[in-house]
Amino acid sequence: MLNVFLRVVFHRGQQCLLIQFEPEEKLTKIVKSIEGISFSMTHRGWYLIFTEEVVYTILELFQKVAFVDYTAVKEFSYSKIKLLKEKKSKITSPVADLPLLKESHILKIEKFKNYLEVRRYGDSTVKSYTEAIKVFLRYFREREISEITNEDCIEFNSNYILKNGYSSSYQNQIVNAIKLYFREVEKSAIDIDQLWRPKRAKTLPHVLNKEEIKQILQCIGNLKHKCMLSLIYSCGLRCGELLSLKLMDIDSVRMMIFIREAKGKRDRIVPLSPKILELLRDYYKTVRTKVYLFEGQNEGDAYGSRSLQLVLKAAVAKAKIDKPVTLHWLRHSYATHLLDNGTDVRYIQELLGHKSLRTTEIYTHVSQRSIQGIVSPFDTL
Repeated sequence: MLNVFLRVVFHRGQQCLLIQFEPEEKLTKIVKSIEGISFSMTHRGWYLIFTEEVVYTILELFQKVAFVDYTAVKEFSYSKIKLLKEKKSKITSPVADLPLLKESHILKIEKFKNYLEVRRYGDSTVKSYTEAIKVFLRYFREREISEITNEDCIEFNSNYILKNGYSSSYQNQIVNAIKLYFREVEKSAIDIDQLWRPKRAKTLPHVLNKEEIKQILQCIGNLKHKCMLSLIYSCGLRCGELLSLKLMDIDSVRMMIFIREAKGKRDRIVPLSPKILELLRDYYKTVRTKVYLFEGQNEGDAYGSRSLQLVLKAAVAKAKIDKPVTLHWLRHSYATHLLDNGTDVRYIQELLGHKSLRTTEIYTHVSQRSIQGIVSPFDTL
């Protein structure tokens, strides 16, 4: 049995997770597939910035092929990691306490999935809607679908979603899926417009200031990683939009980037920064990708969103920014900084690919330009 040892060490001023094992081709291949990993001659092992997510990743990668000894990782025990993973799984897939689907229900779900795919719904929407209907039909396993009424839907919301403490966004997703399913698949008499929706929380977007953005980007030594995060911020891209970019989408003559079939199957163009173009040219000199602008370990495969999230986490930790920064924060920051600079909100709507102006107007609540001119009555006392 192969052995892998995990330790927490301080390396170059950072708390890192050290991965050590005897030279073995299979283990070396796995460790080299991890984005952002480096080898330390000082500690004689591979290392990453130490985070809870990194521990999860390493365990998942190595546990099937080796015995992983992490007793030296004092902040975590196996039981704690296992409990955290089970808790996380329950939140994202709340079906553990429900009976299995009936055969007839499985066929109905396949029909619904086929409808979504034919209508060209996005992959994530197809997955989330079909999973939502699975939960709903498992809850009503002993009922015929034709017998389900509005009152049953309300009872499901109250006795399952609310009772188990699932989020309002999950509840809203369930309602969307139910309405579409009964309207398009069942063609039933259920009054779908009477289904209750949860009241949406009015949360403000998280925004980093320009100095924090600069610090994060300066802490990235890998040119590919710096290009990716810089593009998200400089163009306000969603993570999926970045990872779907192909070489032909970069128009260096017109200084535009073409975003194809983004959210809602809408194309759009965004301006290409001269500084980003220079960065991309340096990157392309070293990495001649074949299909996607940013490819993963295998040629022709798009880079993984999970790997990019870990890259950002490591950069944020290295920059010593004590905030739970996500990739979407960079997009929020782009929009807010445009507004701070006086860009019309309608142009920002087009650049972000928002269908409704109301979605874009939320950035007016966090823009410095909107609130800096307000003088507090306290200052006039």
